[in-house]
Amino acid sequence: MQVDGKAYRSIWFDHAQQQLNIIDQTVLPHQLRVLSLPNVDSVCYAIRSMQVRGAPLIGATAAYGMALGLKADASPAAEQRLAEQLLATRPTAVNLHWAVQRIRGVIADQPVCERAELAFTEAHLICEEDVKTCSHIGDHGLRLIESLWQEKQPLQAQLNILTHCNAGWLATVDWGTAIAPVYKAHNAGIPVHVWVDETRPRNQGAHLTAWELAHHGVPHTVICDNTGGHLMQQGMVDLCLVGSDRTTAHGDVCNKIGTYLKALAAKDNQLPFYVALPVSTIDWQMKNGLQEIPIEQRDADEVIWVQGVDKQEEFSSVRITPAESSACNYAFDVTPSRLVTGLITEAGIVNADVAGLKQLHEQIQN
Repeated sequence: MQVDGKAYRSIWFDHAQQQLNIIDQTVLPHQLRVLSLPNVDSVCYAIRSMQVRGAPLIGATAAYGMALGLKADASPAAEQRLAEQLLATRPTAVNLHWAVQRIRGVIADQPVCERAELAFTEAHLICEEDVKTCSHIGDHGLRLIESLWQEKQPLQAQLNILTHCNAGWLATVDWGTAIAPVYKAHNAGIPVHVWVDETRPRNQGAHLTAWELAHHGVPHTVICDNTGGHLMQQGMVDLCLVGSDRTTAHGDVCNKIGTYLKALAAKDNQLPFYVALPVSTIDWQMKNGLQEIPIEQRDADEVIWVQGVDKQEEFSSVRITPAESSACNYAFDVTPSRLVTGLITEAGIVNADVAGLKQLHEQIQN
C-alpha cells in the first residue's frame, strides 16, 4: 500500500542486502520506522512485542524466522528447537503454527545443505500468496459492499462501516483482510466511511487502522470502543466488518478483545456482521471456540500504561490507574458462529456454520 506516495509492504526481504525488513508497528502512527531482523531471536521478539501483529503477518514472519534459523543451523535438532521457539511467541493466532509447519513440510527429508534455501523460497511464496489472497478477499467483500450501497444510496450519502482492531495491510503482507474490501470500494468510487474502534488496550484501531485509512484517503472517524452500540441504535452503521486470528470448523471466530460485544450489538440491531479472513486462519481441527481456542493473556502494563507522544512530540507512557490497582489483559475473545452473518475468504463468502465451512473445505480441496 501507499505511504506518502511510496509503496510499502508490512514485511519484505531485501535480496540485494540479504536482509529481512519489517515496519515497527509499536511506534505508529507517530513514526514510520523500518527494522531489520537478522536472526530468529529478533523475529521472536518482533512477534512477542507486537512489532509485527495480525494473524497472516505473524505467519509470514514466522516462516522467515524458520529460514533465518535454518541458515545458522539446519540440523534436525536445530529445526525442532526453532519450531518450539517460534510457536511459544503467541498462542492464539493459528497462522503461526500453520506457517511453521508449512516450512517444516517443505524441508522434510531434504539435504541439510539445501534446507535454508528451500525455507527462504517458501517464505517468499507465503508472502506472495498472502498478497493475492487478501486481494481476493477484497474483491469478494467489494461485491458485498456494492450490494449494500445499492440498497442505501437513495437514502444516504455514504456507507458507514464499523471495524474493530486492525485488519488492514499492517496485519497482513499487503491489502489486509477486513479492510481490503474497504480499499477496493473506495478505489471503485463508493463513498465509504469507516468508524474505527480505538481498540483498547493497545489502541490498534486508533494507531494503525486510522493511520492506514488516512494515508489511503478513506474517510474515517476514530471512536471509543463503547460507542459502537450507540451508533448502531441510531442507524449510523450499515455493516460491521472485522478480521479473525482463528476461526473454528464450526464458524466460531476469535478476534481482538471487544469483538464479541460488537457482534452482540449488531445482532440486536439487525445489522450484518461479517468476518474477513484467509482460509489459512481456519483451524479445521477445532469445533468449539469457547472451549478450545487458547486466549492469550498479555502483560497488565498494557492496560495500566498508555503510550503516545506529548506536546513536544516526544514518546512517553502515562499511568492511567491507581498504583495500588491490579489489571488483567485478555487479548482476544470468541464470537459464537450464531452472531456471524458470514465469512469472507479468498474463495468466496460462506455461512459461518458447519455446512458453510464444509462447503468451503470441499471447495479448496478440489
